[in-house]
Amino acid sequence: MRVTSRPTLLILRALGLGDLLTAVPSIRAIARAFPAHYRVLAAPLYLAPLVRMIGGVDEVLDAAPLEPLDESLIGVDIAVNLHGRGPQSHRICLRTLPNRLVAFANSAIAETQGFPQWRPDEHEIDRWCRMLRESAIPADANDLEITAPYGDARARGAIVVHPGAASESRRWPVDRWIDLCARLRALGHRVVLTGSTPEFRRCRFIAKAAHLPIEVVLAGRTDLAELTCIVAAARAIVCGDTGVAHIATALRTPSVVLFGPTSPQYWGPPQGRRYHSVIWRGTLGDPHAPFVDPGLASITVDEVLAELRKLLHLAHAG
Repeated sequence: MRVTSRPTLLILRALGLGDLLTAVPSIRAIARAFPAHYRVLAAPLYLAPLVRMIGGVDEVLDAAPLEPLDESLIGVDIAVNLHGRGPQSHRICLRTLPNRLVAFANSAIAETQGFPQWRPDEHEIDRWCRMLRESAIPADANDLEITAPYGDARARGAIVVHPGAASESRRWPVDRWIDLCARLRALGHRVVLTGSTPEFRRCRFIAKAAHLPIEVVLAGRTDLAELTCIVAAARAIVCGDTGVAHIATALRTPSVVLFGPTSPQYWGPPQGRRYHSVIWRGTLGDPHAPFVDPGLASITVDEVLAELRKLLHLAHAG
């Protein structure tokens, strides 16, 4: 951590891409409440380019989930636990010996007695904003948007198709992606496919089967900042329940998000975001299962195209 004369404020959110983006309103609220502090976000370092777009953070310190933090953080003035309800994450924060801890109450941690109570039925964005408000830190859950530094020309005006997800249960069947891409091409849309390096082969297979040129496969050819700029330039995006869906929400890029086996009530686009459409069968399952969720598998290409058509019409009218 950099040496500074300012008091240090630690924000713990050592999680993934979607977790970071759902914490945007909370991170900004903390920055507004403590403008004189040097604000350090403990999170995976690969997220740093996106953190710069969010603002409110002076430094990203590399951190893994529930792993001890760098010793340079000992003696912080304030520690804010945006990671979880504890007790493990609370103890990680307390090891920095803060003068003040902001967190949810946990009966195993005496220092959190009287703190805000965790509610299992909240949207992830609302949950952390409420915790801050109940800790006398004003927070606006609608303060969600980010601005990309530029729009990547490779996706300007295109429909971005992102077929990957963290687990097989959240991956719409490959044959549906192929059909979707082929029909989008037939309708005159330009299509690009995004994904991580391990997802390149999947995207290349989809592109080849849909008779798309290999150049439209951007999977494995972008870092996080470039992916964000690709989504910013796109006309719309179609994806599963994965981190890129949160990027689209933050950028206000129209998106159709295919959910299953988890509920969009907690992790989907917030209510009132009319440029973001969710398709979900209303059934729950194992999000880590090695097979596609039956509800997700029942979603048809016709449904996706219908939702996409609505969003494109809204965006054009807007």
